[in-house]
Amino acid sequence: MARHRLLFSKTGRARYLSHLDLMRTIQRVFARAGVQVRHTEGFNPHAYVSVALPLSVGVGSDCELLDFELADNTPLADLPELLTRNMPAGIEILAAYEADTKLKDIAFLRVWGTLSYDGAEDVTERVSELSDFFAQESILVKKLTKKKTMTEVDIIPLIREINFSAEGTHGVKVEAVIRAQNPGMNPSLLIEALRQQRPELVPDFVVFSRVEVYNEAMEVFR
Repeated sequence: MARHRLLFSKTGRARYLSHLDLMRTIQRVFARAGVQVRHTEGFNPHAYVSVALPLSVGVGSDCELLDFELADNTPLADLPELLTRNMPAGIEILAAYEADTKLKDIAFLRVWGTLSYDGAEDVTERVSELSDFFAQESILVKKLTKKKTMTEVDIIPLIREINFSAEGTHGVKVEAVIRAQNPGMNPSLLIEALRQQRPELVPDFVVFSRVEVYNEAMEVFR
């Protein structure tokens, strides 16, 4: 059976939906829209749907990808409108198409973030300090593994590029291209690195968004 793919955005209040809540929502939306997707067999069937590289709660995205298989003849061209009208606010289906690539071939993510510093009169110095910090040859960060044990990871090999610029009076914008998987890097590790090594540079508030995904050759992945 042919694999299909949705390109969708997750912004606004929807960024606070967990991955499990998102998966439940999407399956309900397919049903509500009258679109049949293939399910497993047995006493507890579930839909064959898979989201690439699940987002952390609070992170938005303009380029989420979901693979699924249709069990009816709904035209793919109709799916963006059919599904979006049944989605909660903040989730929009941007495109539906045949999947001729494999999600495992996603190699890099482009992320944007806003680091907010309350009371800062001039963030120019922070831009310079952040740029210098992430220009190091190695930055070791302690993190918790899925098995709830502590490990240490060097994040510099996982960062292809990173740039900082002032954003208004109190903000610093960061744009980075980071490894997506095998191994991948959560952008929150950028802040964790500061917390562990340069706590005076930790922002009072931070928001990250995923804006594009690429293959190994840095070509947009769809």
